[in-house]
Amino acid sequence: MNENGLRILVTRRWPAAAEHYLAERYDAAFNTEDIPLAQETLSRAFDEYDVICPTVSDKIDAAVIGAAPRRARLLANFGVGFDHIDIKACEKAGVMVTNTPGVLTDATADLAMTLMLMAARRAGEGERELRAGKWTGWRPTHLMGRQLSGKTLGLIGFGRIAQATAKRAHDGFGMNILYYSRSAAPENIERNLSAKRIGSLEELLSASDVISLHVPGGADTQNMIGAPEIAAMKPDSILINTARGGVVDHDALAAALKSGAIRVAGLDVYPEEPKIPEVLTELENVVLLPHLGSATEETREAMGRRAAANVDAFAAGAPLPDRIV
Repeated sequence: MNENGLRILVTRRWPAAAEHYLAERYDAAFNTEDIPLAQETLSRAFDEYDVICPTVSDKIDAAVIGAAPRRARLLANFGVGFDHIDIKACEKAGVMVTNTPGVLTDATADLAMTLMLMAARRAGEGERELRAGKWTGWRPTHLMGRQLSGKTLGLIGFGRIAQATAKRAHDGFGMNILYYSRSAAPENIERNLSAKRIGSLEELLSASDVISLHVPGGADTQNMIGAPEIAAMKPDSILINTARGGVVDHDALAAALKSGAIRVAGLDVYPEEPKIPEVLTELENVVLLPHLGSATEETREAMGRRAAANVDAFAAGAPLPDRIV
């Protein structure tokens, strides 16, 4: 049923309940093959649909957006991050952009802790050894890792996901919490987490046993963690990234992991997904996951509801609840 005549394109498969919701209310087209759409296809969509619902796998750049007038007036992004969308080009073309904040906080924080545990306990190495039939049995010095309990966790960025990660680390593992952020957290949050704000990135890196990245992607954070920053870390430190792949210089990271300048890393995001830097796949002391941060049934369904709520508001001519531009 599409009483308002609104045409919608959903660029990747969404949870069934979210797709069903949109299909009932709008003239909605779905990418049933669930592979990234070509740039030419995305560009044509701006003339064929009123609303486009992209994901992080869609590169919505200035060439795709084009110049006004285009039919599409809203990009209802399925995800909280939007560095794959050229926001300035959207502003120029008069295209609104929304995202899905808040609903993926717990899932991403859970995954950050998963990566910490896997990296600290060498779980990835152990599973690869076992599956390859190379495990010869228990022995006292086999794949010895480190405990997280009592270690210092340094968080770069201290928004909702970082704070949720800090709570898990502090309450569950007794970790000491440091953070580096442009602004201080409310006093009650610092008190509840026994969190201390550090004035410089270098100071935080040198003081932390585990470093977890929680900053947005974009020009301001591109290669934020490069060779100089890695050199400031402890030799036995663990680097975790569930933010955006471009935040880390992966060549510098691989060099540090090879040389032993840092102990291990755990990554869920990469600069040119789904391509994974080959310099990393060759290493044992890095855990590599395929962008699973929000990949729980509960979270992905909530993301679909949140994106749909922005579409509903647009259709009704109401203020968009999660408007970015």
